[in-house]
Amino acid sequence: MHNIQYNRVMQSVHRLIDWFIPDHYELTLDINRKERTFYGTVTIAGTTTQENVLRLHAKDLVITDAVIDGKTASFSSHENDELELTQDALQPGTHIIVLGFDGKLTDSMHGMYPCYFQHEGRKKELVATQFESHHAREVFPCVDEPEAKATFDVTLLTEQNVTVLGNMPIDHQKTEDDKLVTTFDTTPRMSSYLLAWVYGELHKKSAETKDGVEVNIWATVAQPSESLDFALDIAVRATEFFNEYFDTPYPLPKADHVALPDFSSGAMENWGLITYRESALLAHPRETSVSSKRMIATVITHELSHQWFGNLVTMKWWNNLWLNESFANLMEYIAVNALHPEWNIWLDYAGHEVILALRRDAIDGVQSVQVDVHHPDEISTLFDGAIVYAKGGRLLRMLQHYIGHEQFQAGLKQYFKKYAYQNTEGDDLWEELSKTSGKDITTFMNTWISQPGYPVVSVTTDSISQEQFFVGKHDESAKRLWPVPLNASSESTPKLLETSNFSTGLSLGERLNVGDTAHFITLYSDEHFEAIRKQLVEKTLLPIDRLQFLHEQTMLTRGGQIESARLIPLLNTYKQETADGVWDIIGLTLGELKKFVDADSEPEAKLRQLSASIATNEFHRLGWEKHTAEPDTDTKLRSTIAGMMVYGRDEAVLEQAKEIFKTNTLENIEPEIRGLVIGTMVRHFHEKQLIDDLIAHYSSASSVDVKLDICDGLTSTNNTETIKKLLSLLLDTDTVRTQDTARWFVYLMRNRDARELTWQWMKDNWPWIEEKFAGDKSFDDYPRYAAMGLSTREQLSDYISFFTPFMDIPALKRAIQLGISEIEGRVELIERDQAGVHQALLNL
Repeated sequence: MHNIQYNRVMQSVHRLIDWFIPDHYELTLDINRKERTFYGTVTIAGTTTQENVLRLHAKDLVITDAVIDGKTASFSSHENDELELTQDALQPGTHIIVLGFDGKLTDSMHGMYPCYFQHEGRKKELVATQFESHHAREVFPCVDEPEAKATFDVTLLTEQNVTVLGNMPIDHQKTEDDKLVTTFDTTPRMSSYLLAWVYGELHKKSAETKDGVEVNIWATVAQPSESLDFALDIAVRATEFFNEYFDTPYPLPKADHVALPDFSSGAMENWGLITYRESALLAHPRETSVSSKRMIATVITHELSHQWFGNLVTMKWWNNLWLNESFANLMEYIAVNALHPEWNIWLDYAGHEVILALRRDAIDGVQSVQVDVHHPDEISTLFDGAIVYAKGGRLLRMLQHYIGHEQFQAGLKQYFKKYAYQNTEGDDLWEELSKTSGKDITTFMNTWISQPGYPVVSVTTDSISQEQFFVGKHDESAKRLWPVPLNASSESTPKLLETSNFSTGLSLGERLNVGDTAHFITLYSDEHFEAIRKQLVEKTLLPIDRLQFLHEQTMLTRGGQIESARLIPLLNTYKQETADGVWDIIGLTLGELKKFVDADSEPEAKLRQLSASIATNEFHRLGWEKHTAEPDTDTKLRSTIAGMMVYGRDEAVLEQAKEIFKTNTLENIEPEIRGLVIGTMVRHFHEKQLIDDLIAHYSSASSVDVKLDICDGLTSTNNTETIKKLLSLLLDTDTVRTQDTARWFVYLMRNRDARELTWQWMKDNWPWIEEKFAGDKSFDDYPRYAAMGLSTREQLSDYISFFTPFMDIPALKRAIQLGISEIEGRVELIERDQAGVHQALLNL
């Protein structure tokens, strides 16, 4: 194996705030972009708590000199990125530390790094930073912990003729010795992971909020100015919304939003200088789909909510990361719903966030929302989008409904007024919400955030009971209970289930968790199931309840509570569906059934027929082409319906897709269907020249949306040589950016025809994956996404064999354990239900 140096020994993290409490940093960096080096000096004013010694964080830096209070200090490096400074007779109290250091820019996409783009045929670069969660230490010595809040004065020496952005507006700028010297205003008190800067050839569009905050959307000069308009509108109105909702003004004079060509995460909430992937900020009016615009809106509102949750008030330590991310996950939807109520964004929430949470949280061994951190490399594993983001947000939405929206908002207002510029723990927030609601929120919420998993609530006419829901093998002795808000459609049903059961049942036709706001699923008796199915036929349920009911049935099949064959007649009940969000779950349910059928078998042919028959009516209404003045919901729905027809191999539909491809440039194809049209060509009309042309177009396209659609289309191939060619491209970072490797890998793993070759590629190229991603929080994506595609006992054995040697790596351990459990559950499900699914399909 490649000789990557991991820290495989679990050692407790030292909290350096206990050694040294910084108050203010003066940081100067002289950056040589072409040589990939920088030289810096940092002056830190703060308070020591120990005699003779203090500790800072520093990683991959060469310390050139150290001075404390004007006197030379000795320094040495220690484990966990600790830099120890010693000086005889150093006493606890206030001191001034001055350090000189050298460092390097790397392509790691954390610390300080270059971003690459092409403009008018020339290769160009930006320089950007990414310090969350613990990467500020890669650029300057500091106490790199959330609780170590301080103010920062930053001066950057860069090449001339570039735009330089920081957290704060520029205080002054001058040219000196052929360098551009930029000094920013002093920041407010904030954590080191929120410090940021970007410089290079950028252009912007600007506006002001009604309170006078300057809002700027920035992109490289390679991106058209019209692609900045949508983000600007959302950013201005969202800032105004949060000002009012939190009753605490946005505390900085400006808010920059910057699209970076290379960025590992989706976006980062640096205070006053929010950075994004280009695909998460830029929306071209003709090339960006409705779905992508909604995604962009939620990303912007997510990051803006962090300016309060996370930046103004910050968690004390990473075990309370949910105080940042869970709240941002909820607030992004609250804000977008206020800005665009016509989008019915809560339906998107139920079809995305809720599904992520329910599926991940059903695996035994999954982390709880709040989890202790014992090693620096464990910090990156906390950023589980399904748990700390999606589940945490769902729990807070449950709380919002439990205490009432007005009481919830009032508690948040009090929280920000009380703790501005401070650090908090979960109980601090629960205390404020308890005051406004008059309920014991601390006990209620700590039960939910401290325990993994969630209950399945079983319903009969005589009783209602709860037990933990699992998919796959699990600890049979687990007897966890939750205080479950039942949210029943019947007023006579108790509001809260706090014990394992009570003898009050539910009348036929009544339902639990109306509106899908609480974190549980319901197992109805056969009689209740039929009563609800009748309501589906009679169209008396709201779209959110129709979506919820269907997805819960797929979860119950995964957990062995009902047979998977039951999904087939249920799908037929949804033939007359009209809501685009519900159709997404219909497509997802068909995907659940695909795992049971072999390629080109009779059951598969029947499943394809079922897909087409369900979608036919809607396809006849929608067709391939966008209609004049049609609602966005129809535009968004079209790709789902057409995709089901393509899976059904409807010859007329396939030929129409071919005609669209042949008679349009990729940029001119309606963006909502572009990826599907490309995929249809690749899979059903495969030609070598077609593949080569698409790869060439991908390499040269400036439109992020077009590039993503080409990726999605190419990775649907069923041609072995094309699969091999695409896998070889993953190692060509000039073609497939490192930030996009995971997307290509995931889509190929999802493709049954590419799965084996992709799994083998990952094993063969693990040294390369280590080299590129071992220091990044995306590292555990690979065991996680690999597990999502494997479904046989042989593949399970191979997965265990390959990943067992890495189980003692903190950054990978949890992902590997959950991957094993996930594959085990899938294998058991297929072995248990495959025969029944085949029979149900053959009986159609």
